[in-house]
Amino acid sequence: MKAIYKRELRAYFCSFTGWLFVAVNLFVMGIYFIVYNMLIGYPTIAYVLQSIVFTFIVTIPILTMRVLSEERKNKTDQLILTAPVSVGKIVIGKYLALVTVLFIPTAFMGVLPFFLRLGGDFQMGVSYASLLGFFLYGGLALAVGLFLSALTESVVIAAVLSFGALFLGYIMPGISNLLSSAGTSAVTTLFARILACFDMVGRFDTLSSGYFELEAVIYYVTAIGLALFCTTQVIQKRRYSIAGGGIKLGAYSVSGIVLAIVLTVAVNLGFNYVPEQYSSFDLTQNRLYALTQETKDFLADLSEDVTIYVLEEEGVQYDEMESRLVKTLELMQERSDHIQVTYVSPTKNPNFYQNYTQEPLGSGSLIVEGEKRNKVVDFEDIYTYEMDYYTYSYQTTGYDGEGQIVSAIAYVTTEDMPVFYAVGGHGELELEEKFVNAIEKENVSCEQLMLYSVDEIPEDAQGVILNAPTGDYSEDDAKKVIEYLKKGGNALIIPTMAEGEMTNFKTILDFYSISEVEGTIVEQDRNFYYQNPYYLFPKVESTEVTEALTDSLIFAPFSMGLSYDDLQEDVLYTPLLTTSGSAFSKTDLTDTSDYSRGTNDIDGPFVVSVEVEKSTEDGNISHAFVVGGESLFTGLADDMAPGNNVKFFGSMISHMADHEISVTVPVKSLAMPNLTFKAQTANIAMILCVVVIPLAMLIAGLVIWLRRRRR
Repeated sequence: MKAIYKRELRAYFCSFTGWLFVAVNLFVMGIYFIVYNMLIGYPTIAYVLQSIVFTFIVTIPILTMRVLSEERKNKTDQLILTAPVSVGKIVIGKYLALVTVLFIPTAFMGVLPFFLRLGGDFQMGVSYASLLGFFLYGGLALAVGLFLSALTESVVIAAVLSFGALFLGYIMPGISNLLSSAGTSAVTTLFARILACFDMVGRFDTLSSGYFELEAVIYYVTAIGLALFCTTQVIQKRRYSIAGGGIKLGAYSVSGIVLAIVLTVAVNLGFNYVPEQYSSFDLTQNRLYALTQETKDFLADLSEDVTIYVLEEEGVQYDEMESRLVKTLELMQERSDHIQVTYVSPTKNPNFYQNYTQEPLGSGSLIVEGEKRNKVVDFEDIYTYEMDYYTYSYQTTGYDGEGQIVSAIAYVTTEDMPVFYAVGGHGELELEEKFVNAIEKENVSCEQLMLYSVDEIPEDAQGVILNAPTGDYSEDDAKKVIEYLKKGGNALIIPTMAEGEMTNFKTILDFYSISEVEGTIVEQDRNFYYQNPYYLFPKVESTEVTEALTDSLIFAPFSMGLSYDDLQEDVLYTPLLTTSGSAFSKTDLTDTSDYSRGTNDIDGPFVVSVEVEKSTEDGNISHAFVVGGESLFTGLADDMAPGNNVKFFGSMISHMADHEISVTVPVKSLAMPNLTFKAQTANIAMILCVVVIPLAMLIAGLVIWLRRRRR
């Protein structure tokens, strides 16, 4: 076998083929490496490897097409077939020579992470897992090319067959997904799953995502072994044919191949039953695929059965965003026997969601059902987004799958739900669904309350929401709210710039010694508004309530300032949102295109939102949040700072709910700090990786090839 290996390896590098393969791969690697890592600054080489793996479809058939087919054509294979060496050793020797050629550009990429670490925080684990997947995928492609080369004596046919097989393996995820989504019969689904077994690139994508699965490694190793065994059987049959073998040998070869296929399938299926926690490892810096300890503890204490319906086809090739969610669900299901995950095909059962909600749900959305109640988690809520004002497009910034699912499970299993009452009957602004969902994520229910229909605010009220009434309260309604607050009640109060006096409503603000600043805030500091000076991006103060939002933007258009005396002994004020010192309040807002300061306008800075804690005469403490912008908690405002306004609202509700046991899991950031290199360093790297090294390989191969031709 050693002699076969040396002979084959020498053949590759004494001709132009091996050098060309290495040069082409290094050239393509160099281009993507410079763009992705040196210029854009991605802190992993996974993006480079995912982008260049398509080159194997062309380069590997060129490398493997002559391995066995040309020897068969020139009859030189008979020398090997009659040699005192087993066919298995012949095949392995040739295959190892091919792998050695592949190892050269792979090793070059393996050195680059040590250089990239100089540019900043580099993700070594994700990079080397991706590199392993890249090498294994290439190894499988070589084994397939070697097998197809053994089937024919035509070099061209061997190359075409290899190209076709690798191309099908590359696009197989799309084909199987298309069949799964388009077909409705059990036969179609089964056929799609069978085709998924020939997905050569999907496992590489999994390893490149930062989720290291031993299942993917086992797939590549067993598939390579199967391809080499089939190659051995093809050669073995020809060897014995020369020696006069007959039908029995043919039957032996076919039965051996069938047995090898069955064994390969059995090994891969059996490995699926190994728990994820023992067979998979999260290599991402932000632990995107791992469960937090809080979630593990929560699931360990879960005693009620919960069914999670996933509106998605099961077993298809998921994209990166869906894959994270699927892994989270798998880990949760392994952690608790009380969790059952069921996939519902949107194609086969398109109206399933209507049993739980009338709002259309996108693919990947969840319906969490317990014995007491159910909750819908839209796939759009699984991720958080922010507006990139350089490109004017939304960027995915965080993964909230674990948090959303844990909150939903807690919601459907909680015995007694704290209740928040949204007061109505005075022209209040109705809370939109995303803000209602934010309340429910805190395991709190939200109900409508008409003050005229009750003698007092119900005792089970954890808090009341006074959301921008356009009409004044009656004296009796205001008194009911104040009496509730005196008993230690909580409130979210959002006054509005309504026409006419709001005398009775203002008595509620007077309870906390807060008053509204006349007019509408005009921000003059360009860092605190968007396009229009009335479109505020106020400063987010660092507090416990805004802890997750300190470095984020909150959009507060057409807001008014809040005034209070912070020297009072029985009241504690904590500003949450503030303006710059150059802001002023325009008292006469007749023209929204007029940003000029008038003589009666009021100078800033202003507080746009404040947290209040007031000690009452009865020894109770009333907790309230006051927001001076009626548009702040609307979907349009939240879209300008995707998710942040909702997150701010949810944080207020969370603090007023005051849960004894918090099950809130923070959003996991997807942001990766970019690598930074000097322009000179990038230019030198480009010259070396794109020009010098690939060109040196080509010149070396050309020189060696020409010398051998002259002999």
